[in-house]
Amino acid sequence: MDTQQAELFFSILTVAVIVGTFVLTLAALLAPFNPVLSRLVDSVRPFSLRLAAAVAATCMAGSLYFSEVAGFLPCTLCWYQRIAMYSLAVVLTVAAIRRDTAIRWYALPLAGIGLAIATYHWLLERFPSIDAGACSASVPCEFVWFERFGFVTLPFMAMTGFAAVIALLALAASPTHATGDLS
Repeated sequence: MDTQQAELFFSILTVAVIVGTFVLTLAALLAPFNPVLSRLVDSVRPFSLRLAAAVAATCMAGSLYFSEVAGFLPCTLCWYQRIAMYSLAVVLTVAAIRRDTAIRWYALPLAGIGLAIATYHWLLERFPSIDAGACSASVPCEFVWFERFGFVTLPFMAMTGFAAVIALLALAASPTHATGDLS
């Protein structure tokens, strides 16, 4: 797979994830008023922790591809996003294996911080004048490596990943329903 194919693949995946996240969030909010939406949410809930782990792992794989294979140099804000996402990939994978939904209390703040950084980074690409000094001259944060569909860039991909993780963790069953056993 060459870089342009990877850009297109991850961009399409990003659009699918943001649409899915929006639909799932809307369904969860309207579920108390609609039995069909309630069944939809209840059908996703048992898989939400595993899906959150898959999203974080896919984001990690994508960021590694773009930096290590495509040669896109990560800026300071990219590194901060990576710290959050890579940590989420590890802890959510372990939690999914252990079926430990209590991880959401630790992972949600991390995903929220990552979402805030990614959102600022995406806005910084659009409005470079809002830079608060986080960027360096050698690898500027406002540099856009690629853009697909008029809005999907690397920070937008990260923003989507963090939003999906947050939505899926919010949907995860309460810790009283999961013991953490493998049985």
